[in-house]
Amino acid sequence: MTAAATDAISYEDLYARWERGNWRASEIDFSVDARHWREEFSDLERTAALWNYALFFWGEDAVADGLSPYIEAAPLEEQKYFLATQQVDEARHAVFFSRFMHEVAGIDGASTYERLAAVEPQLTWGFRRVFGRLETMSAELRRRPTLTNLAAAITLYHVVIEATLAQPGQHFITSYLEKRDLMPGFREGMERVAQDEQRHIGFGIKLLSDLVRREPDCRYAVADVIREVIPYTVAVLVPPGWDRRYTEVFGFTLEELGAEGARSLETKMRSAGLPLDELPGPPIFDTRIEPIVRARNGQRLVWAGILGEKNGAPARDPETMAALFEMVRGGLDRRKAPADPGTIQWEFTDADPWHLVVANGDTRVAAGRAERPTVTIRCRYEDWTDVVSGRRSGATLAARGRIRPRGDLRWLWRARRMFPR
Repeated sequence: MTAAATDAISYEDLYARWERGNWRASEIDFSVDARHWREEFSDLERTAALWNYALFFWGEDAVADGLSPYIEAAPLEEQKYFLATQQVDEARHAVFFSRFMHEVAGIDGASTYERLAAVEPQLTWGFRRVFGRLETMSAELRRRPTLTNLAAAITLYHVVIEATLAQPGQHFITSYLEKRDLMPGFREGMERVAQDEQRHIGFGIKLLSDLVRREPDCRYAVADVIREVIPYTVAVLVPPGWDRRYTEVFGFTLEELGAEGARSLETKMRSAGLPLDELPGPPIFDTRIEPIVRARNGQRLVWAGILGEKNGAPARDPETMAALFEMVRGGLDRRKAPADPGTIQWEFTDADPWHLVVANGDTRVAAGRAERPTVTIRCRYEDWTDVVSGRRSGATLAARGRIRPRGDLRWLWRARRMFPR
């Protein structure tokens, strides 16, 4: 059996690190923080920080609630022991945020339950989707505690939620507080939370690596869950009214946060012995494109109503359509391309045409009409964006005559395996 980088870490060592790193959320002094919140933060900064911290508060409570099936499903006692410590950590994080929200940010409520209810309106569509999937994942794992289900659950919890979403957000928060030397109590707590999460992520990567070596089919479960939730993660940090000042007032753009999350995802999956570009099925995204470019395109598609929550007709300006078709191209499984080259032309009734060229296993997209397309697909642009975003079934729309392919349909049949299902 090939040695993995995670073999250098033991579950016993991870447990020992937990014992050495214990801290008390109930004893952090927020008195200076309350003054800074009132006197040093502007109205906009308080509003923006409250929105961002509310996501963390809800997230910590949700992961604490959903962890027990993981403990039951872990195959080794040492894994169960560590996961039990993680549940304690997550509860401590929720206590920390509950105290801060009440004592510093002024959120009313005599209990954590009441404070959670008070900040619930701050939760974004993407956040609700990601954590809604965590809830159903925990239920599935409780019903069927198989290794493949555990691998999928670890991927969602430890890799997507903790490493891709939470870790960049923690860095974002602590960096601007350090730079301005503000809120020492909150900053101390966030540093402790980050240390805990780093330990959790290390455990998740090791367990994922061990599960895949024990049961190779886990690779399919891992790929499926990442492919399912990545469109939701792009929409987690959508500020109210798309007001970019909610992050930029603290020195970060949405794209920078997204790029850091993408880099973290790639690094953690590689450490687990599961590089994204080697997972089974169509690519999660084109890893040859720089993370900042992917983040920029993703934010544009969320803003355009193509990814994330749909609010009316999708935008169809040239930049948005370029981002859309670049995403389509990047999601194609080039390994399944037909041996003979071909071109797919999209003729939209409500937008400008685009086409995709498939040649020698490579692909490229371009605006306009191809000279001699192999297949022409006629449909509404809005219907096509619904298919790409996963809101509608392409097969269903084709059966209803709303997507109409013409040309060499045998070539299209051979090319179908390139497209995500």
